[in-house]
Amino acid sequence: MSIELYWGSGSTPAWRVLLALAVKNLPYTSHLLSFSAGDTRKPEFRALNPRGKVPTLKDGDLVINESLAILAYLDSAYPDVPLFGRTPAETGAVWRYVMEFESHGNPTISAVARPLLFGTLAADEQKVREGVSALHAELDTLAERVASGWMVGGAISAADIVWYCGLQQLVRAATRPAAEGLDLGVWPLATRWPAVVRWANAIEALPGYDATVPPHWREGAAPSPERTV
Repeated sequence: MSIELYWGSGSTPAWRVLLALAVKNLPYTSHLLSFSAGDTRKPEFRALNPRGKVPTLKDGDLVINESLAILAYLDSAYPDVPLFGRTPAETGAVWRYVMEFESHGNPTISAVARPLLFGTLAADEQKVREGVSALHAELDTLAERVASGWMVGGAISAADIVWYCGLQQLVRAATRPAAEGLDLGVWPLATRWPAVVRWANAIEALPGYDATVPPHWREGAAPSPERTV
């Protein structure tokens, strides 16, 4: 089959799939859609995904949307370099951490990051400040899980991919000028969470990683000494 991926720059769910394809070393045809040009609303894309969302993956005649569903499909269809564990225990652990991100990590990160990224800080500043302690708790938990390397077993998994993409949304927000007066206590990450930085650097050192970085994120990348996007 021939894999095609429809994605958008800056979509963290799309980044998950790009990273999975890189980890599995799977060739694919890239369709980079422009949100500002309305590509996701065009009839030809809506014919593939009526919701008009990215990522959307096409493999032969099969079309799949929703990033976690795509990761699960890729792992079943192309099992080399498994992303959901090598044993039942590992599979359970990977899914546990993935769903913990969806239920807890993502809402906590978004509460702080989205107002900074989407220009609503003036209206949401109090909510951002109130969310900092919960954000630190999530980062503390992440640091514990990656203290010895990957989150599950001895290799990168879907859990690492999902949490990494969420972390990068936070890093991008925390390094915005608007964050300077908020005292988020997040940047630089290495001050409090060096294990998280080591883990992130391991992901960024993977073959094919650089091609997955959202193109418009390359400008204004996070400052040294941390190699986060």
